[in-house]
Amino acid sequence: MTLARRISLGCIADDYTGASDLANTLTRCGLRTVQTIGVPAGDLELPELDAVVVSLKSRSIEAGLAVSRSRAAEKWLRGHGAGHVLFKICSTFDSTDAGNIGPVMDALRADSGDTIVLVTPAFPATGRTVYQGNLFVGSVPLNESPLKDHPLNPMHDSNLVRVLARQSQTHVGLVGLADIARGPDAVRARLADLSGKGFGAAIADAVFDRDLETIGAVALEHRLSVGASGIGLGLARALLASGKVESSATKPPSNAIVGGPAACLAGSCSQATLRQIDSAEQVMPVLHLDPEQIMAGKGEARRALAWAKGRLGDGPVLIASSSTPDQVAALQSRHGRDEVGHAIEQAMADVAEGLVASGVRRLVIAGGETSGAVVDRLGIPGFLVGAEIAAGVPVLRAVGAANGAMLLALKSGNFGGTEFFSDALELMR
Repeated sequence: MTLARRISLGCIADDYTGASDLANTLTRCGLRTVQTIGVPAGDLELPELDAVVVSLKSRSIEAGLAVSRSRAAEKWLRGHGAGHVLFKICSTFDSTDAGNIGPVMDALRADSGDTIVLVTPAFPATGRTVYQGNLFVGSVPLNESPLKDHPLNPMHDSNLVRVLARQSQTHVGLVGLADIARGPDAVRARLADLSGKGFGAAIADAVFDRDLETIGAVALEHRLSVGASGIGLGLARALLASGKVESSATKPPSNAIVGGPAACLAGSCSQATLRQIDSAEQVMPVLHLDPEQIMAGKGEARRALAWAKGRLGDGPVLIASSSTPDQVAALQSRHGRDEVGHAIEQAMADVAEGLVASGVRRLVIAGGETSGAVVDRLGIPGFLVGAEIAAGVPVLRAVGAANGAMLLALKSGNFGGTEFFSDALELMR
């Protein structure tokens, strides 16, 4: 990867949709940002940049592998000038008691030399706030939200101090809203107190964007932070305020028309995505895959491709593997959680590969694991950030794709309004 100059902010994202959410946030704040898929290859040509978001598919893999991949990404980012690295996690803190947030944070903190790291998944723009260390999704605690039924990482505790402490080797403290409201000096003092008592990480409360700005200003004085796109907003604004980075225009990097057939793939089982699928059925053909047939072999993906090829000439289509939480739980009980997740991801990747081979160059994908499987299968090395479809979801223009010009939207399951698929296609020309 050739860079015109050294980057100011490096980011490591634990899934692809979260990476595009962060890249979108940084771009809207005025940083010239690119999202890469994995650590960039040496021959990937990109324009002058302020920030790079390295996308990993490490949220739900074995913890040791997540650590090694994250450390490799950090090494690359530091080698290209990043004085600060953000480990980007989901705004709903998706993880089990075994990790992977804690183990990756511990390793990156050791590599950075920081004595304590600020951690917050808060992103008020998407309804994620933290108060007294508890994560809220809208008006309800995390453990009362639909995330309690997440098929891979069900969240049953809203207290992030407890959640992170179960994963990490260090003591975890809290920087409460009272300290955040008093400004950066109060946060610095609280961190110094915690660090002196042997705490290596601190959950930071945040309810408003101004709280993120306070957190970002302090975090930027350290070499590492951990959080969702909200802390990225704080870091970006702190960089601009410091004068280290000049704000760039936030127009899409290219308005070149891609055209051709378009398709949507939905693998998320979130309530938001299920509502979006229901809405899409009013305006485009929708095929619901049979999960038992997916478990049986490749035939269901072949059926989906045959169905799509007969309709692409008339407009966009949507292919969904999404199911309700009860249906997912039943399927997992018969076949095993990991086996079900892998089979569905690969079926969706098979479908995406076949669609692109048939000429599709505009893809809308719902679901983090589904997005990761599809992008990996298509071998796309990176993206430039375009227009915002919904909060946290931009149009992405592929860089270095073997199939030529492509536009994608990678949506976390819970993001977007009811008409998301139609809204995305309207912007993806």
